Amino acid sequence: MPDTRTPSLLAGQVVVVTGAGQGIGAGIARSLGLFGASVVVASLTESRALETAAALTARGISAIGVRHDVTNSASCDALAAAAVDAFGAVDLLVNNAGTSGRSPLDEMDESTWESMIDVNLTGVQRTTRPFVAQMKERRHGSIVSISSVAGRAGKANMSHYCATKFGVIGFSQALALELAPFNVRVNCVCPGIVRTRLWEIELEEISLARNVTIEEAWNIALESIPMRRPQTPEDIGAAVAFLASPLARNITGQSLNVDGGYEMS
Repeated sequence: MPDTRTPSLLAGQVVVVTGAGQGIGAGIARSLGLFGASVVVASLTESRALETAAALTARGISAIGVRHDVTNSASCDALAAAAVDAFGAVDLLVNNAGTSGRSPLDEMDESTWESMIDVNLTGVQRTTRPFVAQMKERRHGSIVSISSVAGRAGKANMSHYCATKFGVIGFSQALALELAPFNVRVNCVCPGIVRTRLWEIELEEISLARNVTIEEAWNIALESIPMRRPQTPEDIGAAVAFLASPLARNITGQSLNVDGGYEMS
């Protein structure tokens, strides 16, 4: 089986990764590029999209950066058009863009709930829609959406976030049934504990709640992982690469945990 040093797994594929300007998205884009794909780096912040694409290009990966807002349908249509203009038909869409937050339900205002749904769930639907027609027409393609272990089991003070991540899995299963007759596969990856900007917020809360340092809070978080190590953006990218590859040609409607055993559902 090819590994991360073998650029043949996704050779010739064109992939679009949303939320790829930093964090997990950037790691996914980098991993897919190293496996041989041409990459469209999409980010709400155009400068981050361009910087990430330039870093990939410097490593010999064919890449472009595009500004993309998952809350705007016109922006989603423009992303699909930009990908086709640059590289031709898209083989893989990775819905990674998202947001997080913590709040007890009785302290959560309506706008906070609606914003989370709009980005994390409706944003996946908006972004996916313009890619579906071309995949159906070609009878070829793959969609991988990034859910979370919080889409497998509820987490206190994260009802809005969990609702979106459970929803992404349900959306993906339904779409997998819808697109299976067209040879288009739809799956999810559920990351565990990845130390990105969003996780730093949780570490601050653990630090305050337990009166420990940020690094001590990080070690506490790691204790919940059976393998006692965090996940990296590249770990998530490798899982996406597998699901997008010919090795997974009979895998659809599934959700793959990448979490060191943190959640085994």
